[in-house]
Amino acid sequence: MARRVAIVGVGQTYHRSKRPDVNIGELSAEAVRAALEDAGVSADEIGAYITGNMELFEGRYGQDMWQADYIGAVGKPGIRVTTGGTTGGTLACIAFEYVASGVYDMVMALGFEKQSEGDTRAGLKTVADPLWSRWYSTGAIGYFASQARFYMKEAGAPEEAGSMVRLRLAKHAALNPHAHLRLDLQSVGQIMESPYLIPPLRQMDMCPTSEGACAIIVASEGKASKMARKPVWVKDWISVHKEVVYIRGGGHSVADLQMAAGRLFQRNGITRPMEEISVAEIYGPSTWAELEWLEAYGFCKKGQAWRLEEKGNFYFNREFPVNPSGGVVCTNPIGATALIRVAEVALQLRGGAGDRQIARRPTLGFSSAWGGSGWTVAHLLSATKD
Repeated sequence: MARRVAIVGVGQTYHRSKRPDVNIGELSAEAVRAALEDAGVSADEIGAYITGNMELFEGRYGQDMWQADYIGAVGKPGIRVTTGGTTGGTLACIAFEYVASGVYDMVMALGFEKQSEGDTRAGLKTVADPLWSRWYSTGAIGYFASQARFYMKEAGAPEEAGSMVRLRLAKHAALNPHAHLRLDLQSVGQIMESPYLIPPLRQMDMCPTSEGACAIIVASEGKASKMARKPVWVKDWISVHKEVVYIRGGGHSVADLQMAAGRLFQRNGITRPMEEISVAEIYGPSTWAELEWLEAYGFCKKGQAWRLEEKGNFYFNREFPVNPSGGVVCTNPIGATALIRVAEVALQLRGGAGDRQIARRPTLGFSSAWGGSGWTVAHLLSATKD
């Protein structure tokens, strides 16, 4: 029988476009030290380390072999994980499984990225076949521009819908000292003035290239119940992998997102997600992805997300807080990006998110991860053990 597990420590660096002052090991150590301090434990108490990044984008491989010296993992069991954009979400799942299975009592999951040491654009280009994948030959930008056009057509959304999302995320990021882009954006019109990448996708609609790291410490129920810090309990998690399907009319399949959330909610008796879940950290690489995927996850009906956005329902102090951290559009160290979603939900559920603490009473939290091949990971966390 699986053991109950909880997140007992959270640590994160301050994210920037470039961190020339540190190497990968030193960058990772910042997050590790913060997580250990947050949990009130020493590195000696960590049974295993799960690390991950997008090594294709950095052009360096086998980093975990020398990274161990910096993070206290020498002589400890551990593995490195790379599952694309979902890396951080997968790290959390493996840490949960290691502890739930009884193999270890305490595990650290660490995601990191230092993209200035490689070429992210080259990495994105080389994962696509130039002939058969030419419909999104511009990489992520072409993909999300196509998605934006499709959502506008299917949901009847105006072009400024993406800018409404961006304004909310900017307001949230301004309250998050760890966020990369903390822009002083005051109006939708101001965002609409940003240049197009591929219409209707604007520069401000897309995520940045960030450098940073995030770590969480996961402990068994026996360990967690003795910790000074309030634990956040792991209720469930799921991973679904389906190849992206380009559909006629300019859209793409969201079956993986629907399947992941549908199964997760069904087996936990959640029938009204927006009412029963207190906060959601959605892995949305673009503003338009956030709108479409809120609907795909089942939080609202098709075509409703942009209307709720227009009403301001997704602000951190309103009816259904979405991405109170500022989201992926404001901070994107790819190997850590999805783990930040988990860490942020944990902070919110224990009431430790500072100025961006949600107004709703924290009960359940949802976090997600998404990768370019249609890989979706989702987690459900709880403020209480029951």
